[in-house]
Amino acid sequence: MNNCANFRLFSSDCILCGAVAEKWNLCAGCFADLPRLPKDRCRICANPGAEICGVCIHHPPAYSGTLALFSYDFPVDALVRALKYRENLAIASTFANLLAEASASVNRPDLLLPVPMHPLRLAERGFNQAQEIARLVSRKTGIPLGHAEKVRDTPSQTSLPWEERRKNVKGAFSCAMDLESKHVAIVDDVLTTGATLDELARVLRARNASEVSAWVIARAVKSV
Repeated sequence: MNNCANFRLFSSDCILCGAVAEKWNLCAGCFADLPRLPKDRCRICANPGAEICGVCIHHPPAYSGTLALFSYDFPVDALVRALKYRENLAIASTFANLLAEASASVNRPDLLLPVPMHPLRLAERGFNQAQEIARLVSRKTGIPLGHAEKVRDTPSQTSLPWEERRKNVKGAFSCAMDLESKHVAIVDDVLTTGATLDELARVLRARNASEVSAWVIARAVKSV
C-alpha cells in the first residue's frame, strides 16, 4: 500500500493509496492486503482459536454469534479512526458494502440495530459511525433498521482497563421496540472485549428477541 495515511474522499480513488478503485473504493492491491481473520475462530465472539473460546464457554455473552470482517490491525484500524474522527464517509460506504457482501454467508436477521450513542456524544461528533454503516447495509440488503437508545453517558471504553468495561456500560442502553421472536443483528465498527455488545444484547433479549448476533467491521484479537 502506498501513502495509506492519505485517505481519499472520491469514490473513483482507492481510499488507501489513491490508485484507481476497482471495488468498494479500494484498488485490488489494497483490498488483498486487508488483515483477514483466520478461518479457525470462535463462532460466538470471532476471536481466533477454538470453535468456542474459553471466555465464551465460561462467560457466554447474550449474543450468539459474530460476523467480523477483519482483525483490528493496520490499515483497518486507521480506516476506522478516519471514519470516526475525520468524518470520511466514503469509508462508511466501503465498510457497509463489505459487510453486506459478507452477510450472505450467515443467517439473515430480521432487523439491523446500530450501537447507539448518547445524545451528548452524538452532538459532539455530529454522526454515529455505527448508524451510518447500518443504514447503508440496510439499503443494500433490504433488512430493516431497529432502534435503541444510550440513556447513560459513559466514558469511552478505550480509556478503561478491559476488566472495567463491563461495569462501565451496565444499564447504559434502552430499547422500546417489541422484538418478539425476532433475530436482531447489532452493528458496530469494532469488537474489543464485547462488553458493549453484550450489554446491548441483554437489553434486546429482555425485549423478547429470539436471537441476537453481532455484525462488526473488525475484531480486536486478544489472547484468551
